[in-house]
Amino acid sequence: MNLSLLYRGPLASCNYGCSYCPFSKREETLAQLERDRLALARFKAWLSNQTEHRWKILFTPWGEALIRRWYREAIAELSHQLHIEFVTIQTNLSGSLSWLTSCEVRKVSLWATYHPTETEIKAFLRKVHLVQKQRVRLCVGTVGVPEALPQIEDLRQQLPGDVYLWVNAQQPRKHPYTAEELQRFQAIDPQFELTTRRARSLGKFCAAGELSFTVDGVGDMRRCHFVDEVIGNCYEANWEAALQPRPCPNRFCDCFLGKSQLLSEELRPIFGSTLLARLPEPAW
Repeated sequence: MNLSLLYRGPLASCNYGCSYCPFSKREETLAQLERDRLALARFKAWLSNQTEHRWKILFTPWGEALIRRWYREAIAELSHQLHIEFVTIQTNLSGSLSWLTSCEVRKVSLWATYHPTETEIKAFLRKVHLVQKQRVRLCVGTVGVPEALPQIEDLRQQLPGDVYLWVNAQQPRKHPYTAEELQRFQAIDPQFELTTRRARSLGKFCAAGELSFTVDGVGDMRRCHFVDEVIGNCYEANWEAALQPRPCPNRFCDCFLGKSQLLSEELRPIFGSTLLARLPEPAW
């Protein structure tokens, strides 16, 4: 089977202090970090043996993972395995990028996020150029905070034209976006409107839980990050039996990660086979 898998281990710490994130500036003990390292090592070993399937992997950590050596090494190792189609990770680009030279760069991409209160545009752009210099593909994203519109517009102007800059609607918001704010964000990201509306999902079927699923640090499988029901465990012998069509139990789907599966037919003309990596087709 061709499968998409989102991995989120126990890591829950970040070196940034964004006001809209519950994990900002959170630190973990050495014991907690070791727990995360061992969980990732187990997952990597399991995935390395799943050669009967083709895999697209997205790491979606609670916090910043690439400042941890074990994530860098895992991505590099997985990128060289024939049954892995691509591997990508959400990151703020704050860490070293020299490790990318050890990757099969054709199969690695970065989902890089820009946080205006945590880094200067020039510093962020230097990291983007370093990634591109190593021939690694990336998309850049940010949260649609209206107060940061001037910086986000400046970033769009200075980014290379072939780098997609996506904007996620700020959730929750005390007040709706104004017409002007919507227009300006839409000019930056033509897909911004999709992130502002809640997709009705109750009772609908999507790829989540059938062709796409999540795995946590103990191997528990869920259809997506937004449905907490455990459908199986990837470390059990019959884990594939858990993959089957299921109607969504949620009234709405709010996040791109969920909508990418629910609205895959609507989004695939834009992102093609790299929907999970949020890379528009021409960029891949």
